Amino acid sequence: MIRFAILLGFAFMFFLLHYTGDINKYINMKYSYLSISAIVLLAFLSLYDFVRGYRQDLAEEKRAAEEKMRKEREAGLTGGGEKDSHLDCGHDSVHEHQHDHQEDVVTGHGHRGHAHDHDHGAFGHSHEPSSKWKRYAGYAILLFPIFTGIFLPVKTLDSSFVAAKGFSFPTLEQDVKNNPGFHQFLRPDTSVFYSKEGYDAVKSKEKNEFAAQSEVVLNDDNFMKGMEVLYNYPSSFMGKAISFEGFAYKGRQVDGDHYFVFRFGFIHCVADSGVFGMLADFPDGTELKNDDWVSVKGKLTWEYYQPLKATIPVLQVSSWSRIDAPKEPYVYRNF
Repeated sequence: MIRFAILLGFAFMFFLLHYTGDINKYINMKYSYLSISAIVLLAFLSLYDFVRGYRQDLAEEKRAAEEKMRKEREAGLTGGGEKDSHLDCGHDSVHEHQHDHQEDVVTGHGHRGHAHDHDHGAFGHSHEPSSKWKRYAGYAILLFPIFTGIFLPVKTLDSSFVAAKGFSFPTLEQDVKNNPGFHQFLRPDTSVFYSKEGYDAVKSKEKNEFAAQSEVVLNDDNFMKGMEVLYNYPSSFMGKAISFEGFAYKGRQVDGDHYFVFRFGFIHCVADSGVFGMLADFPDGTELKNDDWVSVKGKLTWEYYQPLKATIPVLQVSSWSRIDAPKEPYVYRNF
């Protein structure tokens, strides 16, 4: 029944994440159908395991009852036979019994041989406790994520996560094909999911979507796609009005009136999540704290950024305002 509990526990955990809405903190909701399918499959497997275990228990009870009845019948027959034998044979039976013991002494068989076999059998089962502990350890490993997923609160990522990670940006020329982890900061990069020809076609198509707009407005639906386009073709958007929302992050690598404006985003799931956004040059005297949510609007310019040792696109902010943190702080890559 432990397997039944594990399967049902995983099904309930995924169901709870969907019910509370916390599932979007783990996966791109475009793929939510996969977790729903997992719930259905796990529920079916748990039901199957329960029925199978219940039938096994019934079969074992039936076998135990039949074995008990068989032993009772054998005991009754043996008892009657022994009584008749003693009545018929009398003293001769005692003599034969003594003779058998005498034969054991000479041959070394009989009860002595039986004792030897029993000891050997006990030695043969000495590894059973070890296998049980391994099985229990496996169960504990499977139960751990169930308990943490159900009982521990889900924390929304913020600037403290960025600071804890040290926030070391890769260079823009980094080879993400060989170092896929580097693309998870500042600029979204989905090139690792395409061939070179396929990615060239995709990014050209997405560029045309934004180039036709008089003002590039990035929202929850197109934030990551738009950021990827701006970093892929910055020269095509120089001087064009751009607006988006995010949380401010100063960090130790930025000074003056410059702040990064970020959103945490998922390409597929939390495994390829990252913090994406752009360096923004605010008007003189602007004071923001980490995690202050702002709406910014301005024009795209170039600026040499020393930590990256590269010239990067920067938003020259013309207007901005403080806003409340959105109900859904994460953004997702739409294809």
